[in-house]
Amino acid sequence: MRRLAIITTHPIQYNAPLFALLHARKVIEIKVFYTWGESVLHQKYDPGFGKVIEWDIPLLQGYPFEFLQNVSVEKGSHHSKGIDNPFIIESIKKFNPDSILVYGWSFKSHLKVLCHFKKKIPILFRGDSTLLDQRSFLKEIKRSLFLRWIYRHIDFALYVGKNNFNYFKKSGVSASQLLYAPHAIENDRFETISDSCKMYADNLSQKLKILSGSLVFLYAGKMEPKKDPSILLEAFRQCNFNDSVQLLMVGNGELDLALREKYANIRGIHFIDFQNQLLMPAIYEIADVFVLPSKGPGETWGLAVNEAMANGKAVIVSDKCGCAADLIMDAINGYIFKAGDINDLIKVLKNMNENRDTIPVMKQESKRIIRGFTIEKVAETIERVVNK
Repeated sequence: MRRLAIITTHPIQYNAPLFALLHARKVIEIKVFYTWGESVLHQKYDPGFGKVIEWDIPLLQGYPFEFLQNVSVEKGSHHSKGIDNPFIIESIKKFNPDSILVYGWSFKSHLKVLCHFKKKIPILFRGDSTLLDQRSFLKEIKRSLFLRWIYRHIDFALYVGKNNFNYFKKSGVSASQLLYAPHAIENDRFETISDSCKMYADNLSQKLKILSGSLVFLYAGKMEPKKDPSILLEAFRQCNFNDSVQLLMVGNGELDLALREKYANIRGIHFIDFQNQLLMPAIYEIADVFVLPSKGPGETWGLAVNEAMANGKAVIVSDKCGCAADLIMDAINGYIFKAGDINDLIKVLKNMNENRDTIPVMKQESKRIIRGFTIEKVAETIERVVNK
């Protein structure tokens, strides 16, 4: 089998299933090189959630991997110098790959790999950047020139959706180099709900006094400015719904305490702390409509939308979410509103409430649409290009 070296910073819940699938299919041989280093296993504080996070699903099972030595003084993926692996080239050469897949270029070692192996062996690149965030004209010109230089080092870009495709095209990547590998999750894990998850959902609904037949909107994610949970809370407050409409806010982060203090006593609003992966299907099960109101910058996709759709939820997202162009069909499985426009969001929330009879159809459409976004499709694309 041909060999693929995968270069990424640290184990995450969305990538581990893909790596395990690639290994299990045995079409190519893979090895994942984690550049943050083994210390990532002991440094689980997530600044976005504002707390220590330890995922309750296995992230290092089912595929071969190696933690590389990272000599950075301040280790992490939040700045370019946080990933510094002095022996990364030697480690990759020892594996003797036929191709290399690099996740992200904005780290010292990842850029080192792109520069060293350019024109030596095929380099695949995975990133989900978009053109959705506004920059000044001068900054845009400088960034465009720099990105064109970066992407001259790759052979193929695995684009995740329409907004990502446009970004790569503007950055000088040719159409022949662009391969579709959609942003995807383990759909089955969110579509098929266990009895224990159903029981947890029922008990939580009773605890929150959410009556049967209520319309439940859900936000689940980091309570941070980028995702703009405050606009959803304020829009819901201004709608002044009766008790048959509820809003469930799930997550923690820097905005958490202030938002709870301001909105916890508003009728129909419920706050719940961060819920780990095994319980998230139960959280989605309570809801009817998932809302991602992000204003950015940097909401390149929003994989929670994939999760909600796999669970069969209607969706509302802002036009700053990278996934909007691919996953949301307006008035078919949900709505797209203008980011930061509270009146537009209020209009959508009220429309959902006034036309509840359309929501069951929207839910089914979400399930139908998300079936086209699978990790199997990503694996097939990777295997095809490695075996060229």
